[in-house]
Amino acid sequence: MNGPARIPLGVTTSGQPEVALVQRAREAARAWGLPFVARRKKQPLGPLLESVAEALLVFEREGVTLWDKESSFSFNPGMAHLRRLRILDGQRDDALVRVGELRAGDHVLDCTLGLGQDALVAALVVGPEGRVVALEKSLALFAVVSQGLAAYPYGPASSRVEALHADSHAYLRTLPSGSFDVVCFDPMFEKPKKSQPAFEMLRRFAEHAPLTPDVLREAQRVARRWVVVKGSKYSEDLTKLGLEAEPGSRYTSVIWGRAPALAPK
Repeated sequence: MNGPARIPLGVTTSGQPEVALVQRAREAARAWGLPFVARRKKQPLGPLLESVAEALLVFEREGVTLWDKESSFSFNPGMAHLRRLRILDGQRDDALVRVGELRAGDHVLDCTLGLGQDALVAALVVGPEGRVVALEKSLALFAVVSQGLAAYPYGPASSRVEALHADSHAYLRTLPSGSFDVVCFDPMFEKPKKSQPAFEMLRRFAEHAPLTPDVLREAQRVARRWVVVKGSKYSEDLTKLGLEAEPGSRYTSVIWGRAPALAPK
């Protein structure tokens, strides 16, 4: 007979849990509606993934890591850190900033938080007087990235990212017209490309529904200036939405399109 079914996702701690860390993990599990999996001191994680849970959010001193049997993922600003440094150095060639015409004081809605990199760049450009709201439908990714963003050292020149666990398509419908200056999408590419392990895990756990013309139009209603969409040069990501690729570097596999707002300016 087969044993009891594993839970899809649970919360646990490192193998050296302190009382405060266990309490924080238990509180997060309650807030996220996930089961808490107690872990004994120095207990290996592997057996828990074999018999108890398909994936685990592991609370550690340094943050939260998502584990499954294949690999692990923890928050890392990655290229966002370098992009922010370039902006602080006075360079304005960042594709998101250029295509969205982002400026200080803007309100930006990132409908696909993912690894949080575009949200971090937008937070710096809009500054402390602006606002960045970022949505993530996947609870596993939201848990890791939102915890990382909460601890990120933004600095006085930056806004903080407000991460929300939400379906962007449903969330857009709740918003009044013209709620945000710019709305951004970075949907899963139609054709997977070779990438780092973090992006492979992102693809496994992401729950982003395909961006459709109807959702794009809803985003145009919510925007005051532009809806910005990231796509792959080697697919029809943008064409299917009626968008043309904006001019950019010939050496990148990523392209950007934009649609004008429908809301009164």
